[in-house]
Amino acid sequence: MKILIITGELASSIVKDAALKSDHDVQVNVVKTPIAAFLTPNKMIRELKTLSEKELKSVDMILTPGLIRKDVSPIQEETGIPAYKGSTDAADLGIVLEMADKLNLSSKKSADKLIEEEQRRRALEYISDFEKDDKNTKKLLKKDENILVGGLPVGEDFPMRVLAEIANAPILSPEELLKRAEYFVKSGAHMVDIGMIAGENMASKIPAMVRLLKENLDVPVSVDTLQTEELKVAVDAGVDMVLSLDHGNYQEVLPGLQEENIPAVILPTDYQRGWVPETIEERVNSLIDLKKKCKGIEVIADPILDPLNSKSMVDSIIACRKFKEETKSESCPVFFGIGNVTELLDVDSGGVNALLAGISMELGASVLFTPEESGKTLGSVKELAISSKMMFLAKMRGSIPKDLGINLLVFKDKRRGELIQEEVDAPETEGRANYKFVQDPAGSFKINLVDGRIRTVHYHKMQPTLVIHGQTAKEIYDEIIKRKLVSRIEHAAYLGQELQKAEDALKLGKNYVQDFPIFHKFMEY
Repeated sequence: MKILIITGELASSIVKDAALKSDHDVQVNVVKTPIAAFLTPNKMIRELKTLSEKELKSVDMILTPGLIRKDVSPIQEETGIPAYKGSTDAADLGIVLEMADKLNLSSKKSADKLIEEEQRRRALEYISDFEKDDKNTKKLLKKDENILVGGLPVGEDFPMRVLAEIANAPILSPEELLKRAEYFVKSGAHMVDIGMIAGENMASKIPAMVRLLKENLDVPVSVDTLQTEELKVAVDAGVDMVLSLDHGNYQEVLPGLQEENIPAVILPTDYQRGWVPETIEERVNSLIDLKKKCKGIEVIADPILDPLNSKSMVDSIIACRKFKEETKSESCPVFFGIGNVTELLDVDSGGVNALLAGISMELGASVLFTPEESGKTLGSVKELAISSKMMFLAKMRGSIPKDLGINLLVFKDKRRGELIQEEVDAPETEGRANYKFVQDPAGSFKINLVDGRIRTVHYHKMQPTLVIHGQTAKEIYDEIIKRKLVSRIEHAAYLGQELQKAEDALKLGKNYVQDFPIFHKFMEY
C-alpha cells in the first residue's frame, strides 16, 4: 500500500523515521508550517495541488496529523484519494502504519484513539462471549475449584469476582443502603456484601436489608459477620453467601447452610476463643481442617490477607499458595481481602489494587473483597473490576497484563510522547502572579460538586440569581457567556481555571474546594 503522510516541520523527523520502518510504501510531505496541528484541510489541499499528477496517482491513502480538529474528508472530495487522520502523537505513527490496512480509519477521529477503541472492543467482547457460553460454564462448574454463588459462577476458571462491602450497613437508612449497593454494582461489583457491626447484635435488621437488595439488584448478596445469631438469620432471610465461618461458629450455622445449599467463606480462626493462627502452617492446616468439617456446603477459603508490616503480608500470600497446593485434589475457590491492604496504606488505590489483583490471579484466587471507606480508596470497586478483566485476559492469552485493550492508567500516559521544541523569534518573560482582585460588576460565582455534576451559583449584589448545572467546564462557561454573567477578562480567566479544576475533580473522584488546589505536591526531603 502506498501512503502519503502530510505533516509539519517540527514533527517531520519522527514521521520520516516511522515511514522508513514501515512495510508500506510511505511518502512524507512536509508543509511549511512548524506545528502540524495548525494545518487545516484547505491548507493541505493547496499543498497537495503542488504535487504532480504522477506523484498522487498511485497513492492509496493520505494520512493527516491526528491533532487537527476539523474533519479531513474534504481532502478526499478534492483529490479522490481516501484521507484519514493519523495519530495524535507522531511517536505513535508506527503503530498506525502497522495497522493501516486492518483498521477502519476515520476522517474525524485520530487513528490511535481508534486503535485503543478497537482493542477495548475486542477485549470486552472476548470476556462477554466467555461469560455467555453456558455450555462451557456448565463444564467448568463440574470442577471442584468452581462453584455457584446465587447464579454467579465463581472459581479459578472464571474472571475474579469483585465482592463490594457496604460497611456498617445496619446504621444506614433503606434509601442509603440501596443507593450504596447500586453504586457498587454500577462500578462493576459482581456481588454485594452487607457488612454488619462488630460487637453488636443487629440480627433483626438483616431480613429487611437482604430483601431490599435482592429485590432491586441482579447480583448475589452476602452478609459479613461472625456472630452466630446474625448468620442464622441471614441464612433464613435467603442470603446467597455468608462471611464467615470459623472454628468457633461453624457447628451452629452449618445445618442451616446445608439445608438451604448456601456457600460460606471460611476463616482459619476461632474468634470465640480469641485464637488466631501465628504461622503459615497454622493458617493452612486450620483452613484445611475447617474445610473438611464443613461437609455438605461449598466453601471459599480466606487465608486472611494481612496489611503491610502487620503480621506479614508475605506470609499470608505464601499461606494462600500453600493452601492451594495442599488441597489440589479437593480444591475450592480462594478469597482475597484486598481492602485489608488498601485501607491501611496511604497510597492512591489504583496501582495497589491492580498489583494485588495480579498477585491474586497468580495465586488462583477467585474473590476480590473490598469496601470503600476512605477517600484514598474511593473507586476501589471499579479499579478491581477493571483489574479483574485485565488479569483474566492476560491469563487466557498467556501474556503479561499489557496492551490488552483495557488499562487502569489515569494520571500517567502509557507512552511518553516525543518532546518537539518549537523555536520562536519573540521576546521571553517570566509569568508572575500579581493580579489584584477587582469585583466584577456582572456578579460572582460559587462553584462546587453536587450529585456527580458541577453546580455553579451566580450571585449579583450578594443575592443568588441563577444555578447552572453541568458535567463539563465548557457546558458551564458557555452558559455564563451566553447569559453575559461575566464582564471582566480576569474574572473570565479565573472562572475557566476553577471550572476546569472542578471538572478534573469530578472525573477523578477528588474533593473540590473553590480557590484551593485539587492536587498536593509530593513531599520534599
